[in-house]
Amino acid sequence: MRQHFFSKYILVMVFLMTNFAIASQEKELLAPDVQLSMHSNIVNPISPHLVFADKNLANAWLYDMSNRLKPWVPDDFLRNRYLTVIQYEAMRAGIDPQLILSLITVESRFNKYAISISGARGMMQVMPFWLTQIGNSNQDLFDLETNIRYGCTILRYYLQQEHGNMRNALARYNGSLGSNTYPDMVIAAYKRYWTPSTVISIKNNNTKYINYAINN
Repeated sequence: MRQHFFSKYILVMVFLMTNFAIASQEKELLAPDVQLSMHSNIVNPISPHLVFADKNLANAWLYDMSNRLKPWVPDDFLRNRYLTVIQYEAMRAGIDPQLILSLITVESRFNKYAISISGARGMMQVMPFWLTQIGNSNQDLFDLETNIRYGCTILRYYLQQEHGNMRNALARYNGSLGSNTYPDMVIAAYKRYWTPSTVISIKNNNTKYINYAINN
């Protein structure tokens, strides 16, 4: 039993050292208006909920994404909770939820308690310095809502800084601007796991094809 535990521990440590990006987000001086805007986004207490034009689109997206997420998050309740928070915060930040799912796949494999060798925390691997820079030190980056909100807010900031260039924004999120390695990993995860598809719904012998991607 002890040998099995030790082997499992080694595998976890290897995962942390090889799958989390070696680079990390870098602290930078924020303009006062930018800092205030990011802070207001962080402290907004609105409860997460799925943001879709109608209930059919929301149900189709949640059904499809839940099936895809199941290998990493077997528990139904947690899976739906994670997806609701991720979709809400991504839409709130004006970012494709599928991209956030892809980034989390690369960063933590949906482990909300993940810690990288550089000290980044949670699903979206947020560096602790962001707490005092745009939030407050009492917030917990292992808390799901807090972590996803920080991560989406930070990525949106980088996207604005890079004038809409998502590859550069992703590289900055990773602290590796000038390298394509990290953006390529996120894009590969997008293509492999999270590309939107049409959901087929059959009810009372009626077949409906629901394209939830039109919501984004």
